[in-house]
Amino acid sequence: MAEQKKLSVAEILALARKQKAEASGAPAETPPVAEAAPPAEAVAEPTAEAASTPEAPAKPAAPKPAGGKMSVAEMIAAARAGGAAGAKKPEAAAPKEAPKPADKPKPAAAKKEEAGPKTGGPKNTASILAAARGAAKPGPITKAEAAAKEKAEPATEKAPKQAPPMPVRPAAAMPKAAKAGAADDRRGFLSVMFGSMLGLGYTALAAAGGLWSLGLARFLYPNILTEPPSQFKVGFPSDFAPGKVEEKFKAQFGVWIVNTEYNGQPQIAAIRTVCTHLGCTPNWLEAEQKFKCPCHGSGFYKDGINFEGPAPRPLERYAITLSDDGQLQVDKSKLFFEEMGQWSDPQSFYSA
Repeated sequence: MAEQKKLSVAEILALARKQKAEASGAPAETPPVAEAAPPAEAVAEPTAEAASTPEAPAKPAAPKPAGGKMSVAEMIAAARAGGAAGAKKPEAAAPKEAPKPADKPKPAAAKKEEAGPKTGGPKNTASILAAARGAAKPGPITKAEAAAKEKAEPATEKAPKQAPPMPVRPAAAMPKAAKAGAADDRRGFLSVMFGSMLGLGYTALAAAGGLWSLGLARFLYPNILTEPPSQFKVGFPSDFAPGKVEEKFKAQFGVWIVNTEYNGQPQIAAIRTVCTHLGCTPNWLEAEQKFKCPCHGSGFYKDGINFEGPAPRPLERYAITLSDDGQLQVDKSKLFFEEMGQWSDPQSFYSA
C-alpha cells in the first residue's frame, strides 16, 4: 500500500478555505501554485501587518518541538494565522463573509437620542419636557421652574371666595329637643330588654320562671269544685202566675219554677231540669206547652209527667217551702219521685 503524502501548511489552509466556501455557497478560490509554502518558523511567527491590525491581535508563537513535526494544536494555530495573513494579501481573494443577522429594533428612547444630535433638538429629559409642554400647556414642572414662575408673575392678593348664605331651615325641620323623664327611662329599659339577645334571653327565662311558679301554686291548691248553694230563694208566690213556667233559674241552679195543677190541685213546684232517660237537659216549648228533650225526643207535660219518647218516668222535684220573709225557698238537697208517691209530700210543692 502506498504511503500517504503529508500535506503542507499551505495545502491545509487551502482545504480549509475550500470547505468554508462550499458551506457558504461561494466559489472556492485556490491560492496561486507558484507561491511557495512558508516555512514552519514563518507560519508560527505573526507578520508585522497582521500584528498591526486590531482585528487579529498578535499571539505568542508556540515553541517548535525538537523532532521537527507539528502537533495538531500547532497546525490549527498555524492555519488560523495563515488565514489572517492571506486576507491582507492583494493576490489572494478574501472569502465571502456570511450575511450578518438583522439588527434588533431599538427602543423609542434610543431612537430619540440618536435623532437628537442630527436634528439639533434637546438632549436631556428636562429640555424634552419643556419643549413638549410649551408656554401655555399645563403639566408637571420642577421646583426651579415653579420658583421662576412665581418671580415672573406679579404678587396679587386674591380675595377669598365667599360661599352663598345658607337658607333658613323651617321650624318643622328643626330637631326636637329630647324629653328627659320617665318616658326615656322606660324606652331605654325596653330597648335593653328586647333589643339585644341577652335581654331576650333574660326575658324568656323570667317568663318561664313565672309560668312554673303559677303551675306549682295550682298544684298545691286543693282541687275543689265550687257549686251553687243547695238552698236559695226564688221570690214571692205572687210573682208566679198560674200556668207560667219560669226559666230564669235554669242556667244557674238547674230548676224550673212552675205554677200548674196536679191531680186537680193548683201547685207551685220546683222541677229538676234533667231528663230521666239519659240525663240530658230538656227545653220548654211555650207554643206546645211541654218540655222536650233534644237528645232522644222525650216529652213531658207542664207538671213533669212523661208522655212520649224513651223517658221511663216523670221528672223529679226539689223541696220548696215558704221562708220567714214570705219568699219561696228551694232546697236541692231533697228530691221527690212521682213513681214512688212522694209528690203528695207537702214539701214537694207549695199550695197556691
